[in-house]
Amino acid sequence: MKLATFEADGSERIGAVTGEGVVELTDLAGDMVTLIADWPALKDKIAKRLRDERAHYALKDVHLRAPVPRPQKVMAIGLNYADHIAESGAQTPEKQIWFAKLGHAVNGPYDPIQVPRASKMIDWEAELVFVIGTRCRHVPKDKAHEVIFGYACGNDVSVRDWQFHTTQWLLGKSFDTHAPIGPWIVTADEVGDPHALGIRCIVNGVTRQNSNTSNLVFNCFDQIAYLSQAMTLEPGDMIFTGTPGGVGQSMKPPQYLKAGDTVRIEIDKIGGIEGKMVAEN
Repeated sequence: MKLATFEADGSERIGAVTGEGVVELTDLAGDMVTLIADWPALKDKIAKRLRDERAHYALKDVHLRAPVPRPQKVMAIGLNYADHIAESGAQTPEKQIWFAKLGHAVNGPYDPIQVPRASKMIDWEAELVFVIGTRCRHVPKDKAHEVIFGYACGNDVSVRDWQFHTTQWLLGKSFDTHAPIGPWIVTADEVGDPHALGIRCIVNGVTRQNSNTSNLVFNCFDQIAYLSQAMTLEPGDMIFTGTPGGVGQSMKPPQYLKAGDTVRIEIDKIGGIEGKMVAEN
């Protein structure tokens, strides 16, 4: 099932995407976090609605937002594909490297992405994002799949000079609009194995990243087992799982995004997101 947050008729709504239409679900849950948290009680009602009702909106007529527009947490892991580690000149981490992308960075799947005044070193990073489905702590790896609600595409847009002003990456990863996510959440049952998905980044029509989630150093379940030792994970929390090789910073010479460029992220079984780079006002 593909679950989306969207704007229509002047308000924010939630729904299920079916083909080229959207069946509204706002009356059942109100917002995406509530839908995720109450999923065990709602999924049969939603399935029945999808069987019994036609789409309430055409997909082309709504404005898709990030599936969880205001997540409590957006966490991201660094240096998590071997080819990206190699192109970065780094050593394979013994421990997982984590940073946060703050909430104001969350952006819609097709919304403009800012080139900020503060830097011109803006880079792309295609990433699989998973969404936590249930409140949890100290999750063993063999149970981690049980707490994933679903998956989305993400672009961990990175301001490279700011990222390395200090050893802490948070500022360089949290500029406004620099966490596009979407276009929807595909529920875990529909995706199946999250570690067998092709992942690509296309910049101005040229494929810059082309890999598979089978190449993750620490897979999704490793990540949950590690993170949940430190913090309680909540429904709607969004986890960026790392980017493969092919980022602009590692090209010779380096290439960065500029106003007018278009960046598309595609992941098998999920779909794609696409944003146009625009100069900050």
